[in-house]
Amino acid sequence: MAWHQISVITNEDTAPRIADYFSDLGAVSVTYMDAEDEPVYEPAIGETKIWTQTQVIALYELPTDPLKIKAQVVKLFQQEGLQDWRIEAIADQVWERAWMEHYRPMKFGEKLWVCPTGQEQQEQGAVCLILDPGLAFGTGTHPTTALCLEWLATHDLKGKTVIDYGCGSGILAIAALLLGAENAYAVDIDPQAITATESNAEKNNVQDKIICQLPEQFNRHTVKANVVLANILAKPLMEMAGKISGLVASEGQLVLSGILAEQSDSVVNAYQAFLPLDSLVQQEDWVRLAGVKK
Repeated sequence: MAWHQISVITNEDTAPRIADYFSDLGAVSVTYMDAEDEPVYEPAIGETKIWTQTQVIALYELPTDPLKIKAQVVKLFQQEGLQDWRIEAIADQVWERAWMEHYRPMKFGEKLWVCPTGQEQQEQGAVCLILDPGLAFGTGTHPTTALCLEWLATHDLKGKTVIDYGCGSGILAIAALLLGAENAYAVDIDPQAITATESNAEKNNVQDKIICQLPEQFNRHTVKANVVLANILAKPLMEMAGKISGLVASEGQLVLSGILAEQSDSVVNAYQAFLPLDSLVQQEDWVRLAGVKK
């Protein structure tokens, strides 16, 4: 099956309204892209930020007339300075398989491997976490995830309780279980992340040891963990410093990532009153911070 892809560039105020109108006109998906190479830094939790000049891209099934769609949008938004209309047909493909052509097994520490299905490693002592591209972020390819996996792969997790706060695909919680943790809690604000984590846990046969929950379902007052990992972003990490630190049991360890190097001092200062972060490891532009709760 092929598709019609229709896109237009507009300003940040108009982009959400055009996206909604594309949806009203039957688009099967609508996405945003940066039209001017403008960085957008950390949105607040639940907030979606877009760019000053944003390309709005809509996908329609073939029977749709793209010129008619364009005419209707132009008529409604003719005063908004729409630019660079593009209409093209794109071929369908199995996106996950296309992505997997570039996704290979990755090793962390001496024995932890993250592998796509069918590429499990057979070397002696290997611990293989099976993970395919899917609904939620987290495959080990990004430095922030890699930093956390490297920490897990080099620490003794046997018999420990782990919390993965902001779990995404669940990769950190599942890795901890495969490396010997007794149980794990995976928490995320995105229901798709919960779905992805449950699926990945089942794929790795650890579904009986993991509890996947939205924050409102998670009782942070009764659950304390020996290891708490939060791979989010610096801003929410700082905003939730007290809450995240409160999840760590006495003598437990806290591992934070999703932090740019220039943000590390601010994050350390935010946690100073709760749990001193005295370990910093950098990979590319990103850092991992860690500390022990005394």
